[in-house]
Amino acid sequence: MDGFAAVDFELARQVLQRGVAALFLIAFVSTLNQFRPLLGEHGLLPAPELLRWARSSKARARMLRPTLFRWWRYTDRRLVALCWSGIAVAATLVAGIPQLGPPWVPMLCFLALWLGYLSITSIGQTFYGFGWEMLLCEAGFLAAFLGSDDQPPPTAVIVLLWWLLSRLEFGAGMIKIRGGREWRDLTALTYHHETQPMPGPLSRQAHLLPRWFHELEVIGNHFAQLVVPWLLFVPLLSLWVAGPWPQIVGTSAAAIVIATQLWLVATGNFAWLNWSTIVIAFSAVSFPWLASGDGPSRGIPLYWLVVTCAVTLLYAVLSWWPLRNLFAHRQLMNASFNRWQLANAYGAFGTVTKERIEYVIEGTTDEDPDAATWREYAFKGKPGDVRRMPRQFAPYHLRLDWLMWFLPLGRSLEDWFTRLLVRLLEADPPTLRLLAHDPFDGARPSWVRVVSYRYRFASRAEFRRTQERWVRDRRRTVVPAIGGVR
Repeated sequence: MDGFAAVDFELARQVLQRGVAALFLIAFVSTLNQFRPLLGEHGLLPAPELLRWARSSKARARMLRPTLFRWWRYTDRRLVALCWSGIAVAATLVAGIPQLGPPWVPMLCFLALWLGYLSITSIGQTFYGFGWEMLLCEAGFLAAFLGSDDQPPPTAVIVLLWWLLSRLEFGAGMIKIRGGREWRDLTALTYHHETQPMPGPLSRQAHLLPRWFHELEVIGNHFAQLVVPWLLFVPLLSLWVAGPWPQIVGTSAAAIVIATQLWLVATGNFAWLNWSTIVIAFSAVSFPWLASGDGPSRGIPLYWLVVTCAVTLLYAVLSWWPLRNLFAHRQLMNASFNRWQLANAYGAFGTVTKERIEYVIEGTTDEDPDAATWREYAFKGKPGDVRRMPRQFAPYHLRLDWLMWFLPLGRSLEDWFTRLLVRLLEADPPTLRLLAHDPFDGARPSWVRVVSYRYRFASRAEFRRTQERWVRDRRRTVVPAIGGVR
């Protein structure tokens, strides 16, 4: 680092800008494919109803976060136009085209992505109520001020990205320490690989590893989230101390974060949470001893220093609330302290469920539900068929599958789930496209019902005997047979 210019962080800037843009591209594709059946004009939780509710009074309007659809009336066509625009802008940033111009060009592109996706999350209700949604928005806002290729990235913005990463990791670490006893007695990961929301192809193998390995996983997690974040700021010493060792410490800290996140990528499906963390961790990666004369050709323009200093001052003010939250007795998880979702609080899995309960939706075309042959609807990501190997979907986000995992944890069924059952009775094509398999090939069932099962991973011996990856036992009927209108 050299004063206002982070001259050794050109690689970091390239990974950050292109990586964040790639995640926006995936997020807009996910929205394009899923928003309309979930939240569109005829969705399970129609966004137009939320907007009408917000417009009914000034108090309600203030509760709604900023969205273009507040002034630009929502229609499914406009949602599609916004998604395709976001995909196009994100693709140009991944290719590095706006970065070839002056710094305000990539700034406008990233701010357009930030505002466009914020407009979607603001009306996304429970289907967009995940921490990685606000994480992507915040990362996109900060990436807007990294500058262009012909000048070094501003030191202040690089440090703000370290602050984001430290909030993300340290916040998650503190949530765990303050959460369930399983994180303190080192047993959390003896359950987590099996009970996580959406297992991946290697989750069963990870679950079957010996207990001592799972205890080491927890210890490694605590080290990566509670100790390593403080080391991210060591490169600031290079402003006063000669030699490469501050950058070496910072790069090593980033490498530890990246390694732990790659393990989570390999053993689960957490949408773009892990990939976002990996991309943001590159903000601390630098190799000053490998620097050449091929870097940026100019210094940072004065007007750009003024802009980045203003952003830094804004963040200094906004950061008081998440900083206080990190050390609060009742720490908030995945919370925003302002309507623009900047300087948020993060954290996940403060407790780990010990038992996996799945709600299985079944249908039949028989007239008598008591003597019927029932067939299951198959979801793309959530467990169902005991023989099927879980697939890798992340960083793509299967929103319906994720919310299905939360259902057994609640005290009552949510409105969207009741509407889902109605859509299945109607054989609604957009809804059926969210599933992996419709057992009735587009025909209307006579009845649907919901049954709960306990799932656990099969042991190696059980798998050799049955070729089934899951063992399940039926628990209860959650929703008795409900019939459609023929």
